[in-house]
Amino acid sequence: MSRYCLTLEYDGSGFAGWQDQPGEETVQGALERALVPLCGHPVTVIGAGRTDAGVHALGQRAHFDSNREREPRVIRRALNATTPRGLSVLDVVPVLPQFHARRSAIWRRYRYRIGNGEVAPALDRERVWHIPRPLVTSTMQEAVGLLLGTHDFSAFRAASCQAHHPVRSVIRAEVGRSGDLIEVELVANAFLQHMVRNIVGTLVRVGSGDWEVSRFAEVFARGDRRLAGATAPPWGLYLVEVGYPPMPGGLASP
Repeated sequence: MSRYCLTLEYDGSGFAGWQDQPGEETVQGALERALVPLCGHPVTVIGAGRTDAGVHALGQRAHFDSNREREPRVIRRALNATTPRGLSVLDVVPVLPQFHARRSAIWRRYRYRIGNGEVAPALDRERVWHIPRPLVTSTMQEAVGLLLGTHDFSAFRAASCQAHHPVRSVIRAEVGRSGDLIEVELVANAFLQHMVRNIVGTLVRVGSGDWEVSRFAEVFARGDRRLAGATAPPWGLYLVEVGYPPMPGGLASP
């Protein structure tokens, strides 16, 4: 049995999320269908992050097992020829049997993009969250900096989240602007369901001047999701990168 790791890029607007769902086009489902002719048997593809419907990826990682050993370039070429247009396999790497795309990951990096011009962009309409009201990124940065470290993130946890506990470690939290584009970057060991989108929705309250940074801090400390801002839409969110420890004969962190 051979195990392979895939690096994937996809436009989430064409998929009902990562996880396979009956009657829906999903990233996992598209990959599993395309791998059957290559492997000669049903295949389960495990992703590092279960992105929601509409969420994009620049560096999603996934693994699968096959009874047939294939050259990585052959797998990549075949998958890119048979999967939907909005999905690209960037790389295929043979890995050791103990590698697991989700459980072996030690950090994930997400980016949220906000279009902050007066007019909604035509080409990026499903790739940024357009907010015409001016946002002050300096106060948003002050607020997001409070998330650094290991904390209880219940304030930004979806009600349907099935994680065993709400504690996560954030190692990077930044807000930057280039012209009308605002980007929120978050890196953590793991994320709760809708955690990034709930953080961004709350940061917008600060950037718009509706909230002081002190209120953001209070909501975060109280851990009550009902007190935080609305959930930002999925189309502004990107899974950028997944990090792994060095693995002899296997996969290293990108």
